[in-house]
Amino acid sequence: MSESIEHAREGIERAHEAHEVTFNSAARWVAVLVALLAAALALAEVGEKAAQTAFLMNHISMTDDYAYYQAKNLHLSTLEDSIRILESLPGATDTAVQARIKAARAEQAMLRDNPVQGNGMKQLLATAAHHEAAAESALHREHGFSGATGALQIAILIASVSIVTAVRGLRLGAAAIGLAAIAFGFLVWAGLV
Repeated sequence: MSESIEHAREGIERAHEAHEVTFNSAARWVAVLVALLAAALALAEVGEKAAQTAFLMNHISMTDDYAYYQAKNLHLSTLEDSIRILESLPGATDTAVQARIKAARAEQAMLRDNPVQGNGMKQLLATAAHHEAAAESALHREHGFSGATGALQIAILIASVSIVTAVRGLRLGAAAIGLAAIAFGFLVWAGLV
């Protein structure tokens, strides 16, 4: 962000120098334009960093959910093996062995679906899918803000060049690119693109 702000400062300094020399109204207009573009740039970069943070948080949560799911799946397989071993014992009909088999089956059921604690395999898959969707959305927003940031930087650069060259078309182009970037950033913020 500091590099972008430095570009904006250079543009403002150029506009200020041009204003001191000629009191040119076009240079004043460009100085205001650069200041507005710099403010929009700062906001777009804040949005980009917020989206990046949201992506990382959701991605980590999704990874944790899938790892926890795998651990429960492994535990489920171990219980299944234990049940098979208990059922194959010579005294499998004994009430103590049958109680252990029943307890293992109950634990398997809790591993598969535990709506009370919300940490069964079924719930973990649903939570992981939610985090995955949120991470994808945040990544899309980050890319959108990144595009708006790049366009705003280009607009500031063109506006700065327009002061030195005194080409009206460059000022208008910088304003058009800047307004388009601001509109796109707003659409990203609103979640419309």
